[in-house]
Amino acid sequence: MNLTARSPQDAAAPAHDRVYRALRTRIMHGEITPGAALTLRGIGREFGVSMTPAREAVRRLAAEGALFLSSSGRVSTTELTNERIEELAALRALLEVELSSRALPRAHMALIDRLQMINGTVAEMVTKRDAVGYIRTNLEFHRTLYLRAQAPAMLAMAETVWLQLGPTMRALYGRLRRTDPPQNHRLIIAALKAGDEPGLRLAVRSDVTQGLRLLAG
Repeated sequence: MNLTARSPQDAAAPAHDRVYRALRTRIMHGEITPGAALTLRGIGREFGVSMTPAREAVRRLAAEGALFLSSSGRVSTTELTNERIEELAALRALLEVELSSRALPRAHMALIDRLQMINGTVAEMVTKRDAVGYIRTNLEFHRTLYLRAQAPAMLAMAETVWLQLGPTMRALYGRLRRTDPPQNHRLIIAALKAGDEPGLRLAVRSDVTQGLRLLAG
């Protein structure tokens, strides 16, 4: 996938930041499989930058746990152990349940309508068996809700967990062979409509941990 189209903001950004954000999005959405090898030369060639910004982008992603950088300079996406998957699933449950609770008092009908629309797109991605599209729209569903929590530090932590899980989520999607949209999304929307905080917390916890625990098992 060649990311050649740039927004004015991208064009004005430092080269290393532009490469970092593009790779970060790609990894988070599962466009790169677990353990896939990358090269600084290949990254530089794709994005039209020198080795220095490519190396800086890789270092930032390695610091976030999205890439593995060996002592020999080999770069790859991370391959998570079952223990690490369990840990990240637990982090998702802690962070995202709290974010949803904080979002609930600000969950107006426009937000609920937006979530229903996004969930319709999630269902389309499932029907098309589009793994990357599914991961992207699934995360959009969660991010849209959590933005209402007005807790940017907590949301940033959740996004770092999503980033570390991106390639693994792609592998999980292939294993589940999902044919129906996530049932828990409908439960999340119903709980928001009803102002049901316990129901919301349960639906979010189930949604963010069930599939990952299946993979770890």
